[in-house]
Amino acid sequence: MSGSILVAMASVEFADDRPTLEVANRGLLTVGVLMAMIVYMLDATIANVALPHMQASLGATFDTITWVLTSYIIALAVATPITGWLSDCIGSRNLFLIAVAGFVLASMACGASTNLEEMVLFRFIQGVMGAFIGPLSQTAMLDINPPSRQARSMSVWGMGIMIAPIMGPIIGGWLTESYNWRWVFYVNLPVGMIAFALLWLFLPSRPISRRSFDLFGFAVLAIALSSLQLMLDRGTDQDWFESVEIWIEAIIAVSAFWVFSVHLFTKHNTIIDAALLKNSNMAMALVFQLIIGLMMMAVMALMPPMLQRVYGYDVLDTGMLLAPRGIGILMAMFIASRLINRVDPRYIIMTGLTIASVSMWQMTQWSLVMDSTPIVVSGIVQGLGMGLCFMPVNSMAFSTLDTQYRTEGASILNLFRSLGGSVGISIVTAVLGMNVQTSHADLSSHITSSSMSAVDPATADRFGVFGETAMAMVNAEVNRQALMIAYLDDFKLIMYILFFALPVILMMRPPKTVSFSSPQGAADSIGH
Repeated sequence: MSGSILVAMASVEFADDRPTLEVANRGLLTVGVLMAMIVYMLDATIANVALPHMQASLGATFDTITWVLTSYIIALAVATPITGWLSDCIGSRNLFLIAVAGFVLASMACGASTNLEEMVLFRFIQGVMGAFIGPLSQTAMLDINPPSRQARSMSVWGMGIMIAPIMGPIIGGWLTESYNWRWVFYVNLPVGMIAFALLWLFLPSRPISRRSFDLFGFAVLAIALSSLQLMLDRGTDQDWFESVEIWIEAIIAVSAFWVFSVHLFTKHNTIIDAALLKNSNMAMALVFQLIIGLMMMAVMALMPPMLQRVYGYDVLDTGMLLAPRGIGILMAMFIASRLINRVDPRYIIMTGLTIASVSMWQMTQWSLVMDSTPIVVSGIVQGLGMGLCFMPVNSMAFSTLDTQYRTEGASILNLFRSLGGSVGISIVTAVLGMNVQTSHADLSSHITSSSMSAVDPATADRFGVFGETAMAMVNAEVNRQALMIAYLDDFKLIMYILFFALPVILMMRPPKTVSFSSPQGAADSIGH
């Protein structure tokens, strides 16, 4: 009798292993979703290396050309929180198709831009469309896969999220040098069209659920995010809090975030459901998304200029030295997808953070006289750590979350990862600038007649142009040494951040795992 009950219970559990949305061809749809998401993620970094070429072509100045990046970042931040509401109102399928089509058309317009104003406008539109692609792609991967395959689907999705920003500068540098900076945007056209066709053919839609729009909450949040992004983006150029502009943006951001927080927890039907933030796993996942975004984007902001300015590598060689990170991520994602249903995900995340911390420690040991081997090795190790962190964090975030919150949850996870990247880049850039000045002053104090037998700094001007050339060479080497010290200090800072994030993992609740291998296997597990 008891055996019959166990088999019946197992059959029910096995029958429940069904996706939220049934699809005709899951494989091709997965390809379409991943292609759309990779194109969007590539554009987060692919345009960076082309900025000098854009500046000359569009007649912009050094200060104004950065708005090509700033407008995209602000658009992402402002549009991401409304993804859940729009998806409910017009349907997830319709919004995804509109986002992909709009992103491709905006990319074409960016490539055809003739002045800075057009470029900034089209990059803003591109950012708005991209803000929808990220959360919708993650939601789609969860919806079309049964519970037993969701961890593996997040692993596949995570590979694109982690590898695309790393490959962006490589592809962007190659396209800019081999063809033209406009191809940085035109390359989105063929990939985007294929993605759109696959989504059109196979993508189902979540049910439409009309709900009122929280205009006040959206406006306050948009002001807060825009002010914060402007402050982070312009802080270095404006000398941070020595500038009145930065003070104004900081005060507006803090005030708007405070008003939004009060609004969020005291009103109903807000732009972001407060239930998401009350879910402990989701709240902790948001913290880790900040950390992952900080680590991934901060390192990616530091490495290309370091390899080119300090070690003298060209753009393509720099890209090749960054590629091993992607190899490490692929290896880690494969391992994590196999372990996620067998090992407590918290232990996987803890292992990933520890490995990532080790990679940052390795980078603090770099020297000016080393070859490329330490760069490759630390890149692979760092990729392993990043990959082991990313997928389990996403799995645990949704493990205790109702399916109706998936799109909204994915949107704020993407938002926090983007914010983490912005904050990380601003922090390491500011610290780098300060440490270069400090290190330069310390090193210069040791340049005396007793430390230089060939040239006396105090009397070098007597030798005319030869003395000036000699001192210029000495100053260039001091700058190089100071820059190297500043980079190592940045790596050490990131290592400390990762290390102190380890205890936060214990605040997450492990998901309940159920084996869906077969009815008999489920019955056996119940019996044991």
